[in-house]
Amino acid sequence: MSTAPVRLSEVPETPPFLAKGGMLGQRIAAADWSTTALGSIANWPHALRSAVSLILQARTPMVLLWGTDGVMFYNDAYAAVVGPQNQTRMGCTAREAWGDNQDFIDNVLKVGLAGDALQYRDHEVTITRDVTTEQMWLNLDYSPVLEEDGVPAGVICFLAETTDRVLAGRKAAFLLSLSDDLRALSTPADIMSMTAVRLGEQMNASRVFYAEVNAGLMSVERDYHSGVGPIVGQHSLESFGPAILAAYTSGAPVVVHDVMTDPRLGKEARAGLSEREVGGYVDVVLFQEADFISLLAVQSATARTWTDDEVMLVQQVGERVKVAIERARAERDRLWDLSQDMLARGDYEGMLSAVSPAWTRILGWTESELLTRTYETLNHPEDNSQTLAAIKEMAQTRQPIRFENRIATRDGDWKHIEWTLSPEADGLNFIAVGRDLTEANARRAELESAQEALRQSQKMEAIGQLTGGIAHDFNNMLTGVIGSLDLMRRNIASGRMDRVDRYIDAATVSAQRAAALTSRLLAFGRRQSLDMKAMDVNALVAGMEELLFRTLGEQIELGTDLAPELWAASSDENQLESALLNLCINARDAMPNGGKLIIETTNTRLDERYTRDHPDVTPGDYVVLSVTDTGSGMAPNMMDKVFEPFFTTKPVGQGTGLGLSMVYGFARQSGGHVRIYSEVGQGTTVKLFLTRSLGGEALVAAMPSPETPRGSGETVMVVEDDPSVRMIVTELLSEVGYGVLEATDADSAIPILQSDQRIDLLVSDVGLPGMNGRQLAEVARQSRPDLKILFITGYAQNAAVRAGFLADGMDMMTKPFAVDALATKIRDILG
Repeated sequence: MSTAPVRLSEVPETPPFLAKGGMLGQRIAAADWSTTALGSIANWPHALRSAVSLILQARTPMVLLWGTDGVMFYNDAYAAVVGPQNQTRMGCTAREAWGDNQDFIDNVLKVGLAGDALQYRDHEVTITRDVTTEQMWLNLDYSPVLEEDGVPAGVICFLAETTDRVLAGRKAAFLLSLSDDLRALSTPADIMSMTAVRLGEQMNASRVFYAEVNAGLMSVERDYHSGVGPIVGQHSLESFGPAILAAYTSGAPVVVHDVMTDPRLGKEARAGLSEREVGGYVDVVLFQEADFISLLAVQSATARTWTDDEVMLVQQVGERVKVAIERARAERDRLWDLSQDMLARGDYEGMLSAVSPAWTRILGWTESELLTRTYETLNHPEDNSQTLAAIKEMAQTRQPIRFENRIATRDGDWKHIEWTLSPEADGLNFIAVGRDLTEANARRAELESAQEALRQSQKMEAIGQLTGGIAHDFNNMLTGVIGSLDLMRRNIASGRMDRVDRYIDAATVSAQRAAALTSRLLAFGRRQSLDMKAMDVNALVAGMEELLFRTLGEQIELGTDLAPELWAASSDENQLESALLNLCINARDAMPNGGKLIIETTNTRLDERYTRDHPDVTPGDYVVLSVTDTGSGMAPNMMDKVFEPFFTTKPVGQGTGLGLSMVYGFARQSGGHVRIYSEVGQGTTVKLFLTRSLGGEALVAAMPSPETPRGSGETVMVVEDDPSVRMIVTELLSEVGYGVLEATDADSAIPILQSDQRIDLLVSDVGLPGMNGRQLAEVARQSRPDLKILFITGYAQNAAVRAGFLADGMDMMTKPFAVDALATKIRDILG
């Protein structure tokens, strides 16, 4: 049977239990209940009659839900709470009346008809009281209504609206929480940003922002927006009309419920506001000075009736924001005044709008002078373009920037300033912090000067140590050379020839020792000329075994462990021999009482993980040549120094400290690497990493020298500025069958080279005065493109690696050299 609202009938009189029910009692009496589940009023049970009579006479809002369907009866006080939209539901079921709350109604009926009570405090419901939907909070107390036999037949509810109290409590809690949060913030920007978000969420607003109104323009900052677009930037107020502008200047809140109907707004303003998704708004003034006004604005995307409580909330928030901003500004001003750095606010047009006292202290300019001239005029002319470019970049990216420049002082000097600039949200201004680097730069320069003086002192000390050892060794060698030559002259003059060969051998040995020392010096400085070729390192070691046996002596046991499939190494044969000999001599000296020395070869690959820890090495394949001894070993602090120049553990005069430095210099110059491992009392291993040769060149190894080859009448031109060297070379060439032309430098050589004179080979020193030997070769090749050229050099920085120095048909020899070696080299070149 339907339980829809009952229709009126012709009831002649009101039943006694409805007599005091007023208009609602008359409506119940006049309704035709016979068509409902309750039946005729005359047949209603006593419990229903009593309950209906009770609620109709009560001044407290009450509603009765009768039966399992919850047929509704309510009083005038209840109707006043739920509003006119909900006053036609007498006799409806609760499920029909409150269909959006079906689960809630079902639970109330289930619990109440089971004989239990229910209680709700500040229960939130959504209700349409008039034409608008709103939130309401209620206290609800449900109790069962019993029939005479004690069985529950309905549920009665006492209700009280708590909306005002709930909203007031929430508002108070919001303001208290906001005040606490504001106290934790230290900048106006942070204060406004946080407040805009919090207020927007509290009021369910579409947009909240902070704005400055000045000269008919509204500059919007700190825009919180939900569901609508941002409006940060400048907006004209000309179309808003005098009434709105007057309201702003009065200091009172400006409240617009509907922008399309507010008579104060002109047509153009309505269109502009609508375009920016503004249906209504509340603006309150925070600060006001002359024509300058700052606002806190709350907007709704659609028309909205702002209540007095809502307007008051915006005002109360504005008061708290104003206090927080004033506190932050006071703190900022105190920091502004005390800051040792130069603080400023500037715009992208080139003007400063505020400067801290530090500007005057550092630069000498007064505040008025700084605020009336462009900062472009303060920049050093050489720094101006990069400074303006940095500011332009910040304006585009909206990201902070850092840079350095020079700023003019009032007395005509320049200060080095490090700047940090951060853009403001308005898109028009930025904050600048400048740190004076003048003193820091002076201290840095002073420190660098002291460090340079220390390095120079250490260098001079090292040179002193070097010269001590080298002077001792060279004096010994020169004594051998000079003494032997003097004895040769004396014996030849007196006709005694039997001892001349002995003196020649002594002079030659001493000279060779001097040449070896010079080679070590060049290797240490990475200035020797390297002849990089594919090397068979195993063959080189095998070829040196006899020499090493003699060098090490009988107390040292020599062993080798050579990899059978060793890769070819890219190296210089002579320098590699010298490096290996140096390592073996060092190992011998570490075993004064005898021991064992092992030479090993192996292939290895250094990966990126290894080279990350050794940045002077590149990843790749290497041939490793290792020398291991069973000597005294070294302490860790000594290992850190072994490759340093001039470092030696031997007494002065017994070593120059260049041995391991030479090995290290050679390895690095040839693209390799050196590692040393040592333990005190256990011995030492030195590993020389040689780059793997991937080219197709033939392997080379030490070969026995043939007899001195002779020429066939070819003409050789010798260009050498040293008279002794020139004399030796020309006489040698003449002796072995070559025609010889000679010149002391490029200037004297070029006319001969450009003549018709036959020249089969040009032999030139690299380090000539004026035009060097390589440049002379280029000139010679212009008129003689097929001319073969041999360079001889004692020191040639630009010819350190021959592959990058020599062209086709060119070769090189390093001084000093044996005459047989020179003759062999020339014969090889000429073919």
